[in-house]
Amino acid sequence: MKRRHFLLLTAALPAVAQAQPAADLIAAARKEGRLSIYATTDAAEAAGLLDAFRATYPGIAVEYADQNSTELYNRFISEAAAGGGSADFLWSSAMDLQLKLVQDGHALEYRSTQTEALPAWANFRNLAYGTTAEPVGFVYNTRLVAEADVPRTHAALTRLATEKLDAYRGKLTSYDPERSGVGYLFITQDAKADEKGTWALARAIGRAQARLYTSSGAMLERIASGEHLIGFNLLASYAWERRKKDPSLGVVLPTDHTLVMSRVALIPKAARSPNAAKLFLDFLLSRPGQQALAERSMPPVRTDMQEVTQKLSGDLPAGALRPIPVGPELLDTLNATKRLRFLKEWQTALRNG
Repeated sequence: MKRRHFLLLTAALPAVAQAQPAADLIAAARKEGRLSIYATTDAAEAAGLLDAFRATYPGIAVEYADQNSTELYNRFISEAAAGGGSADFLWSSAMDLQLKLVQDGHALEYRSTQTEALPAWANFRNLAYGTTAEPVGFVYNTRLVAEADVPRTHAALTRLATEKLDAYRGKLTSYDPERSGVGYLFITQDAKADEKGTWALARAIGRAQARLYTSSGAMLERIASGEHLIGFNLLASYAWERRKKDPSLGVVLPTDHTLVMSRVALIPKAARSPNAAKLFLDFLLSRPGQQALAERSMPPVRTDMQEVTQKLSGDLPAGALRPIPVGPELLDTLNATKRLRFLKEWQTALRNG
């Protein structure tokens, strides 16, 4: 079977010179003296990145608030409407909600010093930037799931939930797309990749009484404990990181299609510390910033760090990778009418099986 490394989604390009932020930007950021970040990345996972930024640019106090993707979006919108100030930097795995903020005019245009090192799909008009290249996959309990049961495709998971219903009743888990922005993003992208197969899977997990959550951490804890056995549409990066200390977690990147998500960053127009935000964006996309993320199992988006990505992700069949581009096509499923229709169909599939 023809195979390709996961890293090739960024294309093999020559090394890119590290551009440095201008001295006047650094001075302006230090004068602002603070930076407020709203993010979906857990604070513990971002700690190395934040420590490296503080060490590189002392004198800038960083306030970091992690929350789920829907909470982040709603909090920012509410604060922006109230006019009382909000975060200086938004960093979210709900790519579609970030693009909605861009569409609604909330994003400040800024061409990062690291732009030349990014794949084209990771930069939308210098308004929103993809910062990682993270595969979305299956996570399972290696102690309790027989090797023969480990699904390698979405269709295999559907068959498992159908043919071994009693064994897996209440033992499957995923995001709740009604309450989780990233969960909605993933399942709608699945439907674009394989509509018939996605709805067959939804019906199968409905029959199996799958448990749905808004937090990846909660799902990983329950899979590791054995309360649940298999999770789907989970970020592989979180499972890889946890697996360093807990070998009971196994990760599968589905060979029929593997979504590749990118945590999207933007700077609000109303940022009180726009220069500090620009400096943080440059650092986040720089080699040191990307290396800090890679050390917590979040694959780099840079085209000149493919060797790091390869160590994390391995191989997939040619054609299996489906990077989710940072672009306006993400907004299609956020249309209120389409969203309502999709979620009604989702509810019906779960309920009726």
